[in-house]
Amino acid sequence: MTVRRAGGKTARGALLAPLLLLGPLVVVLDRLDAVGDLTVFVIAGLALLPLSWVIGEATDNLARYTGPGIGGFLNATFGNAPELIIAIVAVADGLTEIVRASLVGSIVGNLLLVLGFTLLLGQKGSIDRRSASISLGLVGFATLLLLVAAAPGFHGDPERRSLAELSLPLAVLLLIVRVTVNRSALRRQRQLQTPAALEGDGWPLSAALVVLGLATVVTAFVTEALVGTLRAFAQTANLSEFFVAVVIVAIVGNATEHGSAVLLARRGRVKLAVEIPLASSAQIAGLLIPLVALISWGFEPLALSFRPVELTAMATAAALPALVLRPGRTTRLGGAILLAAYAILAVVFYLSGDR
Repeated sequence: MTVRRAGGKTARGALLAPLLLLGPLVVVLDRLDAVGDLTVFVIAGLALLPLSWVIGEATDNLARYTGPGIGGFLNATFGNAPELIIAIVAVADGLTEIVRASLVGSIVGNLLLVLGFTLLLGQKGSIDRRSASISLGLVGFATLLLLVAAAPGFHGDPERRSLAELSLPLAVLLLIVRVTVNRSALRRQRQLQTPAALEGDGWPLSAALVVLGLATVVTAFVTEALVGTLRAFAQTANLSEFFVAVVIVAIVGNATEHGSAVLLARRGRVKLAVEIPLASSAQIAGLLIPLVALISWGFEPLALSFRPVELTAMATAAALPALVLRPGRTTRLGGAILLAAYAILAVVFYLSGDR
């Protein structure tokens, strides 16, 4: 694969290219059950690193044709495939607590961990304040709507069918709001995008789309294999399933967004880098959560009865980035604040344990 810039980028590509073979290797080892769970866990974790680089490269080239707003949306769409697969597999297995915790963890991880590292390690630059406000506003709205579904579950059985039935119309409403907001946002991004002279050594549009799609498919299989070994890891590390789902599963699911956002921020593609975690969190809150709730009726109805600690974490993850990004420019101090907040929430998750 030829990358767009000579020198450093070509060298990184040459070093990471052999590591791309780890993805198919993980899938084979997992399907054949040839090695232990902990070995699969380690290899799968390593395999996600070069996949993050590939998705970052493809997104960077794709954004040359679409602009940063649509580029961030496409990265979020492809990058959230692992979270959707994790959730559907867990719902099919009846692991409803893990489903809810992993979705919340993905939102919190994107807005505090991924965005925090992006601001801290990337170059300084301006952002699209309106786009950021829309994404964060959608997460805030989803949190309030989920509170309606979750409040009755604070007392009694949070898995009772009546709560799943209450969650159904709320999921449909959230999905409608997400689709409506998304159409408006994409229309605005198309209007903002003006034709520009493209660099001669960039990827063709078709190549960027194909690479992004293939990398996403491999990432989904690798993530599925890794999640299948997380319980063995949790037992070895003596961690609660809630902590494993809300922190470790979420970090694994966000690995591609994390790597590609930081990579782009280091190159000075600040608007695109910031759009990735913001668009991803909005997509999870407004699309994945209601979609998983609807799909769950084909297996076991999922009640959107999130725990108070999960709703508090979502609200914090929506409010803090809004304050940090309010000036319209990125700062390393803002990144440090977001990372500190994530560390505090991780401690809270650890102390919360299972229900």
